[in-house]
Amino acid sequence: MLHHISFPATSLEVSGRFYDAAMGALGLRRVFEDDEAIGYGLEDDKDLFCLKLRSPVVAPGPGFHLAFAAPSRAAVDAFHADALAIAGTDNGAPGLRPDYGATYYAAFLIDPDGHRIEAVFKGAA
Repeated sequence: MLHHISFPATSLEVSGRFYDAAMGALGLRRVFEDDEAIGYGLEDDKDLFCLKLRSPVVAPGPGFHLAFAAPSRAAVDAFHADALAIAGTDNGAPGLRPDYGATYYAAFLIDPDGHRIEAVFKGAA
């Protein structure tokens, strides 16, 4: 359904380090970059998620977040720990979210520009 989604970023250096950590934990990597954008995905030149250099950045408010699929609970844990160490803000530690489902395991962060993101794995431990 979606080809890719883009978030604005005030600093590609700062946001790039943050998303290198967050996306790397989920098995994604930089698939392109230039002076105004960084794309993340699985294959070169085929971004699924993109940062675009913009100023000012106004992140959507509460109620909006982007959830990334994780391949395992360990990947959710790494997403949270690795990105939190690089300019992220905790918005919900890794753990089960039984209100969303018996095996819904997720972690929540706020990126350097205020975007709310999540990593989620729905499967057996």
